[in-house]
Amino acid sequence: MLDKNIKIMHAPVEIAGQVGLISSQLRKYGYQSGAYNFFISYLNYKQTFNTDAFELMEIFENSFEHYDIYHLHNGYSFMDSYKDLELLKQAGKKIIMHHRGNDVRAPKLARKGANYENPYVNTEASHDAEKIHNSLQLFAEVADAAIVQDHELYEYVKDYYHARKKKVYILPRLIETDKYVPAYPAKTKKPLIVHAPTLPKFKGTEQIEETIEKLKTKFSFDYIRVEQMSHEEAVAVYQRADIVIDQILCGAYGNLSVEAMALGKPVVCYIRPDIKANLPQSLPIVSANPDTLYQELKGLLKNTDCFKELGMAGRKYVERYHEASVVMPFLLDIYKEVSS
Repeated sequence: MLDKNIKIMHAPVEIAGQVGLISSQLRKYGYQSGAYNFFISYLNYKQTFNTDAFELMEIFENSFEHYDIYHLHNGYSFMDSYKDLELLKQAGKKIIMHHRGNDVRAPKLARKGANYENPYVNTEASHDAEKIHNSLQLFAEVADAAIVQDHELYEYVKDYYHARKKKVYILPRLIETDKYVPAYPAKTKKPLIVHAPTLPKFKGTEQIEETIEKLKTKFSFDYIRVEQMSHEEAVAVYQRADIVIDQILCGAYGNLSVEAMALGKPVVCYIRPDIKANLPQSLPIVSANPDTLYQELKGLLKNTDCFKELGMAGRKYVERYHEASVVMPFLLDIYKEVSS
């Protein structure tokens, strides 16, 4: 078990509620942990201390006597120049960089790797390739380890860290399942399909909605596009859904898929074949890309009796692989390894 005297700082941004959730879980385990976020959005996640870049710098300057591990997120640190990373190393602090997605999703590698090819992925929201390369070189040199949330991101960062004999850990997304009461779809003549595009081009929203319009000529259903809502408001919509569509371009499932499965909803999301091979066989997500989405949704709408079964399978999957109490011991082991 990680020494209870170890103190952990999370910064400088919140990503899909995961940063604040990890920090609050650490406090439940008896550790001192603070999570700081300088990027405030309409999503209104509540478990981080919201600040701004100037105040965060002041917090950073006063943090050295308090924190032992600096768990940084999404390719950011406290300074644009990354000079703070050297200051942390000089002070003997441990640094973990938790890569979250577009901070490392280089366009060329996202489309084709040693054992995969993805013609659908949209990387317009990613940092440019040169910035990704330069920052990964720096992080791999200075950080003590890296964390990613799935095998998709692992491919982008592993060579940088392994070249410097640093570990890259895969830590699944966390969710507190007891806060998501499942509402399994009931038999209905007019199902509700929901999609939530925080990044529409990345998620394939245009292709999704084109497919939705085609299906409306043959099936009776409602469709809601969830946007510009707080996280709490969005979850209330997911609770009413019969099908949730996550993302159909990237090749891996996101936080929306995890939340929807926790709520007992059938989920549609593109899972790249090589990534699926590394996931538990019990994953119940219906995989669909732009070429197959029409047929997959058509199959679901023709067989609404399967909705509850898929929803129950999704809930079980999340309880087994994403529940916070299941994932947190792995994170504590990472901290222990990095600290030793």
